[in-house]
Amino acid sequence: MKLITKNSDYAIRAMLALANSKKCFLSARQISKEQNVPYQFLRVILRKLIRNNMVFSREGINGGFKINVDPKKVSITDIIKIFQGNVQLSECMFRRRLCVNRARCILRKEIRRVEQVVEKEFRGITLGRLVRNQKQ
Repeated sequence: MKLITKNSDYAIRAMLALANSKKCFLSARQISKEQNVPYQFLRVILRKLIRNNMVFSREGINGGFKINVDPKKVSITDIIKIFQGNVQLSECMFRRRLCVNRARCILRKEIRRVEQVVEKEFRGITLGRLVRNQKQ
């Protein structure tokens, strides 16, 4: 079970680099090197962040990528949802079919409670908070 996938992890790192750059544009190569994220992988992640209005890009010699949101208002949950959907600890699915026991599954109810706690905690972790923690 993975709570945070590689895509989400890389996206969070890219967003941190952009949040730290203040008003400067960063190239994908700069972010890749600084955050130790494979370049080709990062380009796909950045495109998805652009489609979700988290980042914008500019072409040209002074171009690159720039954060498009207030880091204090973006939670880790916001980024996770872009790359993996809702926080889930259990799929309750098998070959794209819902488990027949899902509605009355005692374990599922407890797992959902834990998912809600985890999602609430992730919502409390903002990019702004992570940037502050990096500087300390």
